[in-house]
Amino acid sequence: MSPQEKKDQNRNSVENIANEAVNVLWNICECNNRAVSIFNKEGCLEIVLKYLSRFSTNVDLAISVANCLQTVTEDNPELLKSFSAAGLQILESAMLSSVNSMEYILLKTLVAGTVWNLKDLIPSRSQAEIINAVLKILSEVLEMDAGQTVIQMKVAETQRLKTAAETEEILESANGDVLIEDDEVEEMSHKRKARRKAFVSDLLPPTDKELRQTTALLSAQQTALEIIVNMCCSEDPSDDEWEEFSSSDESDAFMETSFNECGGQLLSPLCLSHEIHTALTNCLIPKKIVEKTAFPNCTAVDICSKNPTWKPLIRKMNTIQCRALVCLQSLVSLLDVDHLGGAPALQTLAQHLSQLLFSQPDFAKHTDFLEAISGALRALLQTMASKNISQCMTPDQLMTLCKAGIYNSNTGVRVNVVSILGITGSVLAKEDGTLETLKTIGCCLLEVATKDPSLVVAGEALDALFDVFADGKEAEKASVQIRLLSALKEFQPVFKMKMRKEGRSKYSQEQLCVLDNVKMNLRRFITYQETVEKRLTS
Repeated sequence: MSPQEKKDQNRNSVENIANEAVNVLWNICECNNRAVSIFNKEGCLEIVLKYLSRFSTNVDLAISVANCLQTVTEDNPELLKSFSAAGLQILESAMLSSVNSMEYILLKTLVAGTVWNLKDLIPSRSQAEIINAVLKILSEVLEMDAGQTVIQMKVAETQRLKTAAETEEILESANGDVLIEDDEVEEMSHKRKARRKAFVSDLLPPTDKELRQTTALLSAQQTALEIIVNMCCSEDPSDDEWEEFSSSDESDAFMETSFNECGGQLLSPLCLSHEIHTALTNCLIPKKIVEKTAFPNCTAVDICSKNPTWKPLIRKMNTIQCRALVCLQSLVSLLDVDHLGGAPALQTLAQHLSQLLFSQPDFAKHTDFLEAISGALRALLQTMASKNISQCMTPDQLMTLCKAGIYNSNTGVRVNVVSILGITGSVLAKEDGTLETLKTIGCCLLEVATKDPSLVVAGEALDALFDVFADGKEAEKASVQIRLLSALKEFQPVFKMKMRKEGRSKYSQEQLCVLDNVKMNLRRFITYQETVEKRLTS
């Protein structure tokens, strides 16, 4: 081995160790706040940025660093103070790299996520430019067809391995033509053959090259979708802001005042800055996210299912679909209807989501998918209802979803399904000839409210009942026929008792605030229902 080869080998060994160390650091920081604090204090930032600056010669190490940086820069104002202009320049260089391999696509996506986390460091005059640069990268990532990439890369791998095998056979045949005169010559021939085979194998690319590239693309798309969700999420009120609220009866007066002053809105609504709103629409992000909500390419899934090393990619493709549905939920809640394509586009989208959901007979078994798509449907139906856009889900579809969702072990699924029932029911309550459907919805919501073990789900079901039976002749008739008033009167003390017993031990301050609001509205609604029942039965 020449001195240069030895030097290169030592360098690769050191960088491999560094790569493993950064991966360990990333994983620890991802699940431990104390580790992040130590990262801040011990000057780790300068070290990992130095590794990132070598992205052009060691992209694997750079990807590990970018993963770590995206994690430690999230909600970490202390670390932001440590970023110098030189550090930001390193991030910019990596993010704007002209290399377009799939590993570099992943690197640029991760760095874009880090830059988004550092947005508070960027002068306001440059905010729009940075947001556009970040979303341009995310848009390009989402533009790529992951299913076709899987198919093409598997074909490339098969061809490469076939060529390698043919090369080995040719070499073996060439060696086989040599006549062996004695044992010594035969032994030397075997040694030469072994050396030659080892040498040829060393020249071949790693056997998982195509798999690694495909995995990098899928990881990049998942990361891009997660960054967009983060962009869309507003900051939730801190726990300290909720400390003054309690789940006691004495808080009702305060809650009622707060509720009235806020126009019925207790929590801050999601909002987007003008820069983000403009960049999202200019980069066609909504359109690309809708495309990603489709089921993975069936040919790609079939290919992966037949190969053990590629089989894990099926889960990654399914995860991308779920992340896209979560993204869609945020965008539908935030963007103006016009920016989503208007009423016809929303109706088409509703049909698309319904088709996705009901085309899978066993959709109830796939909890992640069910939670994601029910959340997207919930947001979409809410937007359509608020704009008086006609719904497209049939009563049969609604009840199929209800039966599959209200008994699901996932709380998020149950909350979404209950909310969908409430939204749909409140629309039907304003129409004629909907009595039987309203009765079915009412019975379903009443069962959830009184029997679900989670107060959060029960509270959502009560809220849905308030919405469905708040107004409308059909709704009034239905409420009397299902004996809604007597059921709620019987349940009211049970709900209060559960809040007192379980409230502070099981639920956050924010959840308790919402539940207090539900409790207050339950009292109001019972009074209203007493008036309705008296009028209809007298």
